[in-house]
Amino acid sequence: MSLMPTMTYSATVQFLYGLQQHGIKLGLETIRALLGRVGDPHRRYPVLHIGGTNGKGSTAAMTASILQASGHRVGLYTSPHLIDFRERIRVNGEMIPESRVIHGVEMLRAASAPDLAPTFFEFTTALAFHYFAECQVDVVVLEVGLGGRFDATNVVEPLAAAITTIGLDHEAYLGSTIEAIAMEKAGIIKAGVPVVLGRIGEPARRVIEDRASAVGAPVFRLERDFRCEGSSPADCRYAGLALQVDHLGCPLQGRFQIDNLACSLALIELARERGMTVPESAIRDGLQQVAWEGRLEIVGEEPTVMVDGAHNPAAATVLAEYLAEWKRCRPAARVSLIVGMMRDKHPREFLAPLLPLADRLILTQADLPRAATGSELRLLLGDAAPSAQVAPTPSDALAVAKQSAAASDLICVTGSLMLVGEIKALLRGDSLSPVRG
Repeated sequence: MSLMPTMTYSATVQFLYGLQQHGIKLGLETIRALLGRVGDPHRRYPVLHIGGTNGKGSTAAMTASILQASGHRVGLYTSPHLIDFRERIRVNGEMIPESRVIHGVEMLRAASAPDLAPTFFEFTTALAFHYFAECQVDVVVLEVGLGGRFDATNVVEPLAAAITTIGLDHEAYLGSTIEAIAMEKAGIIKAGVPVVLGRIGEPARRVIEDRASAVGAPVFRLERDFRCEGSSPADCRYAGLALQVDHLGCPLQGRFQIDNLACSLALIELARERGMTVPESAIRDGLQQVAWEGRLEIVGEEPTVMVDGAHNPAAATVLAEYLAEWKRCRPAARVSLIVGMMRDKHPREFLAPLLPLADRLILTQADLPRAATGSELRLLLGDAAPSAQVAPTPSDALAVAKQSAAASDLICVTGSLMLVGEIKALLRGDSLSPVRG
């Protein structure tokens, strides 16, 4: 099988962008066939598989950081990216080099011909698996892309899995009820493979536990089998399956990160039971060193500019709790919200917990075809936000927010990780990779 001529990195990313235009196709047949043609690289290393509606990315970042601090060579696969496509595929925190993206895409294009037509996410997942095998990683931390049951990542047989939260999101693909979404998320549970459950209420937990029981997968549940206590992730105590650690510190903001930290450490415990060496000192060091962009992240000062990739009602509630605490500590300060969302989201439900905390609302549009315009969002919000302003671009929105902001005020950018990526790129003077879905 001969490889086609070498493309530039820019052309390679444009090729991937072209695949994205084909949309989302849930199912495992194509990814299994493609991986089979390149030697099933996903079978060459142990995997920790992490799904859930919210919190799975932070949990994956914590888990990878702890494993790296333990001396392991760690592959981390997450989505979407904020600025650079290569953020999705990392080994020991380093993004996949451009040259390896080019090589991997050429190899996978040749392997796909003539009869396979992988989607963008299938292609990217296969690229990640192949790169991790080439790098001879010791372990991979794998974040589910969408759902679980038919997600391209679900070809793995992991050491352990985690489901962090369940909430309404991506209803067009996963179903319109909590139970239906829970069933899709529970699809990552494999026979005999232990699963960690985060803060999941009834009836979603019952759906997941029924699935686990049916396949003989042991379940370890937050608050019942393990817990993390403390007022913030900067100082908390973990009491787990066998491990107890006091005065843990993690730089990620938001009290909700305590739950993610607990799920990460429960996964680490299960990995230790299955032969992975993770000393307590590495748990402390790994948590102190973890970084996860775009989640309650401060990217500017005077006024404070914070970005948060919340894009569904459950995540908006978490963000609202943080903003309420922020305002309690600074009663004279004002909050400006810059919001951009995709057309398949629900702006009224998303903004319901946030509007009472916002002194100003600016609606804008990320540079993606599926992003709603600011005018469309204002129309959907109607009388829920009669004073909302519209700014055509994220750059315009940021300029409008800063015009009237005092040094002590907060500008919060939210509603979409794509919007967060654009604002971060704008502030850093970086160019955006076009493929961000």
